[in-house]
Amino acid sequence: MSRDVHLIDHPLVQHKLTLMRRKDTSTKSFRELVHELSALLAYEITREMPMQEIDIETPLETMKSRVIDGKKVVLASILRAGNGFLDGMLQVIPGARVGHIGLYRDPATLKAVEYYFKMPQGMEERDVIVLDPMLATGNSAVMAVDRLKKTNPRSIRFVCLVTCPEGLKTFHDAHPDVPVYTPAVDRGLNEHGYIVPGLGDAGDRIFGTK
Repeated sequence: MSRDVHLIDHPLVQHKLTLMRRKDTSTKSFRELVHELSALLAYEITREMPMQEIDIETPLETMKSRVIDGKKVVLASILRAGNGFLDGMLQVIPGARVGHIGLYRDPATLKAVEYYFKMPQGMEERDVIVLDPMLATGNSAVMAVDRLKKTNPRSIRFVCLVTCPEGLKTFHDAHPDVPVYTPAVDRGLNEHGYIVPGLGDAGDRIFGTK
């Protein structure tokens, strides 16, 4: 079983992540950076997507050429912060379906609690990309993938902006077969379960709620 972590170190990705980490970055700028960064991440995540050949006509002749079946891709957003990824990802994979997983973190136990789950039909034929900016304690990610696996998708990938060793261990102890794509593995967690140095609460910074 794999415990794959794909560290995305492309200069543009790292540059935009650095701008997002700065505490004086405005809500408007942060939101724009999430949009830009999610489109760049989509390129990396889809690098190994299965392809098929179709017949097309160029201006000169017919040929066989390869395409991704975008309709078989599901972007599964962990609410609410995962929604910040959607616009940028859908620019790159416009045919993707979108699912939502509503989770909140109990402040006392730091455990994830589910309040909403909605996925497209026919998940058995679909490749799922799970979206959550922060893989911190790992509890929300584990619960989200637990629920997704019950739909029997063809494959699952997890993408985040920042994670840490504790979160990766918790996630891969539960789901060693699900690769994680991230630009950054930070030092660890503080006593409140936030990634340090991190970038703060991604949901609050995307939606301007703090």
